[in-house]
Amino acid sequence: MKMVTVTCENNNVVKEYPIGTTLAAIACDLNVKLKSRVIGVYVNNAIKELSFTPIAASNVRFFGMETEDGREMYNRTLFFVMFAAINELFPEYKVTLEYPVSSGFYCTAKKGNEVFSSSQLEVVISRMKEIIAADVPINRIELPNEKAIELFEEQSLTDKTNLLRTRGSFFTSVYYIGQTIDYFYGYLAPTAGCLDVFDLSIYGDGFILSVPDEDNDCKTVKKFQNEKEIISNYAAHNRWQEAFHLDTIGDLNEAIESGRISEIIKVAETNQEVRMHVVAQNIVDRAEKVRVVLLAGPSSSGKTTSAQRLAIHLQILGVRCYKLSLDDYFVDREKTPLDENGDYDFETIKAVDVDFFNQQINDLLEGKEIEMPRFDFYTGKRSFKGEKLQLKDNDIVVVEGIHGLNPELIKNIPQESIYKIFVSALTTISIDGHNIIPSTDNRLIRRIVRDQQFRGYRAEDTINRWQKIRAGEKKYIEPYQIHADFVFNSALLYELGVLKTYAIPMLERVKETSRAYSEAHRLIKFLSYFENVGVDEIPPTSLVREFLGGSSFKY
Repeated sequence: MKMVTVTCENNNVVKEYPIGTTLAAIACDLNVKLKSRVIGVYVNNAIKELSFTPIAASNVRFFGMETEDGREMYNRTLFFVMFAAINELFPEYKVTLEYPVSSGFYCTAKKGNEVFSSSQLEVVISRMKEIIAADVPINRIELPNEKAIELFEEQSLTDKTNLLRTRGSFFTSVYYIGQTIDYFYGYLAPTAGCLDVFDLSIYGDGFILSVPDEDNDCKTVKKFQNEKEIISNYAAHNRWQEAFHLDTIGDLNEAIESGRISEIIKVAETNQEVRMHVVAQNIVDRAEKVRVVLLAGPSSSGKTTSAQRLAIHLQILGVRCYKLSLDDYFVDREKTPLDENGDYDFETIKAVDVDFFNQQINDLLEGKEIEMPRFDFYTGKRSFKGEKLQLKDNDIVVVEGIHGLNPELIKNIPQESIYKIFVSALTTISIDGHNIIPSTDNRLIRRIVRDQQFRGYRAEDTINRWQKIRAGEKKYIEPYQIHADFVFNSALLYELGVLKTYAIPMLERVKETSRAYSEAHRLIKFLSYFENVGVDEIPPTSLVREFLGGSSFKY
């Protein structure tokens, strides 16, 4: 009997197993203990399902819900079980995963103009619980691409057939629960039994699929916050894309192949300019009171370009505008708080001299002249270089920085004088109706490209820092986005087709021995869905130029 050597990093055990042994069986044999149930595994730093059978010597590292990969695998599997339940009970309804919300995902189930009722949803919940209690297996098979397309055509899943036709692969992984089939961008759990925390609740014309809350060790569902501005933003972009028949990557790829990319770039850029003019007009309509615009957003959301474009639109409307950066209000390096690892925590608002910022803003509102600070990131010190600023009647100052929506930042500033904008890449195009693109992926790819182009960081460096950045965003940025007066979506419909030509070579340099390899491998697969888009027709004022280069703005 042929054997294979497995080295388990979770407990430093090396053991031989017969070839054909699944990693689920190996995890059980090794008695791997995690904070939560084992849900997936890294094999030589690449994500695999527990059904995988190693055929060569392998380093393995099992993971559960304590990791981002584990939570995504859980959420993906949960949606599949929900889809299977609806497909079994109400096969005439079309199920769509629309976009993420604070507690999980907004979904719809429609039959013509009919939408799901609360009583139908209760039946679905009951059926899902039965599937989970029975620990129904989730099977995955590799099929020739043409065969997979035939199967999805039989089930009228045309968004999947469009994607697979433009993907250019010989084989496709198809998942089964009973008679329900589906295709997923990422991996799934091997059975339904691990899905013990979820909820479904009616919202608008659809419903919310609530997922486990990582802040409570995934023991309860996330609390839903009614993010009306963000949800309406997603909905507006969805309607716009539907009008152009560009709901999914398959639609976009077909449009590119038919020679429509020039039109798509122009329309996407114009749409973004119109949205920026709307927010500028909103500010001007409140010009008697609003003197300070706070513009916040997570990493690589395009805050800097958005602030500069907003200033132009305000000038078009007859308002003189000045810009300040919260980065210039950092406390001196030695006064920066430390995180739990003893490193400087630049993400916390305590790294900002809030009192000094409040003093300067109030001085401006009172018509006083201030000397603007400049923070030297090399020395870690604040300095003054004689740059003065004084607001005249109806002048506005735009302040850009990650903490712009935090009430602590503006605790001593008259609230009626403030207008708050949240900027993020709220990616609305989907892989298909059951696979959405996380906005975090859009921003991570932007950052990988920018970091290597302009900061000399490798893709591996950016990926390794990303989890710490995301932890800071969840703690210091995302809780306050509900306070925004306006949400600006910085995502451009075509941008991932452009970014891929830069990002893939960067990602391919990540070595298999690196902990970043799994994420790099995943992003390469993700970007492979997109047809290439050239840069020639992207205008110099485009937000995507902040990451690619060639912008007419100064950064």
